[in-house]
Amino acid sequence: MTQERNFKEIQKKYGPCALSVNVTQMKRPEMVGEAVGVLSTVVFCLIILSGCQGDQRADPRETAPLGDARAQNSLGIMYTAGDGVKQDLAQAVHWFRKSAEQGYAEAQNNLGISYRDGTGIQKDDAQAVEWLGKAARQNLAIAQYNLGLMYAKGNGVGQDYTEAVEWYRKAAGQGCAEAETSLGICYRDAKGVQKDDAQAVEWLRKAARQNLAIAQHLLGFMYAKGNGVKQDEVEAVHWYRKAAEQGFAEAQNNLGSSYRDGRGVQVDHAQAAKWLHKAAKQNLAIAQYNLGFMYAEGVGVKQDYMEAAEWYRKAAEQGHKASEQALKQIEKLP
Repeated sequence: MTQERNFKEIQKKYGPCALSVNVTQMKRPEMVGEAVGVLSTVVFCLIILSGCQGDQRADPRETAPLGDARAQNSLGIMYTAGDGVKQDLAQAVHWFRKSAEQGYAEAQNNLGISYRDGTGIQKDDAQAVEWLGKAARQNLAIAQYNLGLMYAKGNGVGQDYTEAVEWYRKAAGQGCAEAETSLGICYRDAKGVQKDDAQAVEWLRKAARQNLAIAQHLLGFMYAKGNGVKQDEVEAVHWYRKAAEQGFAEAQNNLGSSYRDGRGVQVDHAQAAKWLHKAAKQNLAIAQYNLGFMYAEGVGVKQDYMEAAEWYRKAAEQGHKASEQALKQIEKLP
């Protein structure tokens, strides 16, 4: 397998940079939109940055032992993914370290992520910060973003949103969509910067145009509420749909709610049930509650109290208070 083929196949398997978010429930139970924070990004985020220069016909398994830093990082990724070799996270760390100690920025980031997540090595946030910092200071965008996350969460370093924003801004300036999103959230929530919804919208839009689902969802919510931009339910639905079609549960819920209530789109209860079901199957409590309501009322689906109770129960088990009350009412029915 050539180095070029290796990276193309891994990129196809794992895609671009990934993030998790926690979403808090809004006052109106049918909508979600407040991302609490961006939690993590995986080692594969920098795969496409590695091994893209020099002789791509060389096999990293042959050139890494000869001291080629790029090849060492490439081999570490191969061991991480189990691509061309048996998956071995400890071996991945071994090769990341050899490359990182030669100053190779992508490997420094990968080693930092390994320490952060405890993959192939004992978890050590302080070491994660050290290695991410080395890569970030070499202007590697994904490392700058990852380092910003560490400061935002206070992992391995004192929590410092101002410092987090500084690193997010550096990465966002290089077009890192995840950093653009995090910077937008910081402006929205006044974390490390003065609250500025217009700036939040600007940065979220940049990331949304790069097809990052969380950014599309959050941008849609800004349009729905008229925060930092003129309220526009049609535009909100436009961005919800883009995120929903990528499988983003919160956007699927909001798109379903929009169809149900005729906000930004013509009322279509069948479409509402369709999108709420997609989100509910991803275990999103608010969507399970909304879907339960559709079954209880026979809206967009055939009325079915047993099905309603099942969805209410799933949401109630996650601590959703409205579902707990709805379930009690269902259980009282003859």
